Amino acid sequence: MQSGFRAGHGCTSATLKVLNDILTAIDKKHYCAAVFIDLAKAFDSVNHHILIGRLNSLGFSNDCLAWFTNYFSDRVQCVKSEGLLSGPLAVSMGVPQGSILGPTLFSVYINEVALAAGESLIHLYADDTILYTSGPSLDTVLTTLQASFNAIQLSFRGLQLLLNTSKTKCMLFNRSLPAPTRLSNITTLDGSDLEYVDNYKYLGVWLNCKLSFQTHIKHLQSKVKSRIGFLFRNKASFTHAAKHTLVKLTILPILDFGDVIYKIASNTLLNKLDAVYHSAIRFVTKAPYTTHHCDLYALVGWPSLHTRRQTHWLHVIYKTLLGKVPPYLSSLVTIASPTCSTRSSRYISLVTPKTNSFFGRLSFQFSAANDWNELQKSLKLETLISLTSFKHQLSEQLTDYCTCT
Repeated sequence: MQSGFRAGHGCTSATLKVLNDILTAIDKKHYCAAVFIDLAKAFDSVNHHILIGRLNSLGFSNDCLAWFTNYFSDRVQCVKSEGLLSGPLAVSMGVPQGSILGPTLFSVYINEVALAAGESLIHLYADDTILYTSGPSLDTVLTTLQASFNAIQLSFRGLQLLLNTSKTKCMLFNRSLPAPTRLSNITTLDGSDLEYVDNYKYLGVWLNCKLSFQTHIKHLQSKVKSRIGFLFRNKASFTHAAKHTLVKLTILPILDFGDVIYKIASNTLLNKLDAVYHSAIRFVTKAPYTTHHCDLYALVGWPSLHTRRQTHWLHVIYKTLLGKVPPYLSSLVTIASPTCSTRSSRYISLVTPKTNSFFGRLSFQFSAANDWNELQKSLKLETLISLTSFKHQLSEQLTDYCTCT
């Protein structure tokens, strides 16, 4: 459950896993509570002796341990400001910032913290940690979460990592059950109460207690609008090719990041992103405001945001089938075994898990299976092909057609 700095892992895969667990809990009409844990200067607080002990327990040879000991020793840092250089200060803790080995060594250092989660679930992205649990009784959920949080804090103390209490927050995810009049506090070992919040930025995506993604889309809107405003104010300085490149490099990545996560938001919210997307295209094409959005897509040669999200989503599903995603995602999908010999049974299909509500159908395990099986009605793959070949076939399937009336 560590997604930081690992091949095939990322913020998106980690958030998809956490969101799947939360939606599955809500689908069962369970309460789900989480603690978003923040550590103070985590990378700078690594104790070298403890880290060497970790490496020793993993079976590194004495020569390797001696090499790492030498790697950490005799490091100094200084500050340069306006041509003046401070004296050197010995660095006795932490992994070297900006180094290739630093993130991996930190992951090794913090890895065993996950074992302390007990009955709760945990996911880490380097030092960004979410601890969460669910159940039919809110009191039991919060009691379990408190016990797991206590154990996690003890693990951090053993690693000499300091909890940032002011930035560590709680959230109760609840869509289908009555809201409690008063929530029991989750406390630190020092006796400080953690603040309950309705919104929290987790790995670049704003989650809220209702999982509506309203806050996230509002932030995306604001961020894109400010950049488009700057581009329009300076449009005379850019050639057509420069405009195209600027939007492609500074606007589209904002809209693409995490889009497979927030694609479950309501159409009303997603339409707000369409508006800023269309503004970006008008900046590139000089098309008047009255130009229909379908014509805008044709002018610039880009698909709609809906098609972009759907394309990225189906890429994730196919990577899951190829085993190119973390095991915590690939374990959520199962290839169906045909029960009888028919023409359609030759095609690869996924088992669609049972759900009880709309929220369950938004989970990764359901929507991945459901959307893949829907795609297979036209794609009709009998065997797994390369990812490149799949992307080519998919691009032919997901052509934008105007359905506006």
